[in-house]
Amino acid sequence: MRYAMLMHYGEPAEGELSPEIIEEAQRAFGVYGRALREAGVLLSAEILQPSEATTTVTHRDGSLRVQDGPFAETKEALAGVFLLDVPDLDAAISWAGKCPGAQWGVMEIRPVATSFIDGGWTR
Repeated sequence: MRYAMLMHYGEPAEGELSPEIIEEAQRAFGVYGRALREAGVLLSAEILQPSEATTTVTHRDGSLRVQDGPFAETKEALAGVFLLDVPDLDAAISWAGKCPGAQWGVMEIRPVATSFIDGGWTR
């Protein structure tokens, strides 16, 4: 079964994290990503740029609106997405608990309803 693991955490201010802390986090995520791959459960993984890089697009009443910044102001921001193919929710929970992001943020696990594979939507 496919699960999306959405990583949320409070974004640090510019310069709030030392280069050493950033390097340590990058190493930890590298180890985690390789473990997911070696276990054969990783479909994709993306760490997102800060929310200030967000562009929000809506299309209402025939009009396209493009806005700089996130859709909503929140204390925590979506920081990354991991797509896993695991046997069940317990396995997804186990992997979420091992994610370095779980140490300073929240890992949201959501079952995938359908996927676009080989030119069509799955059921």
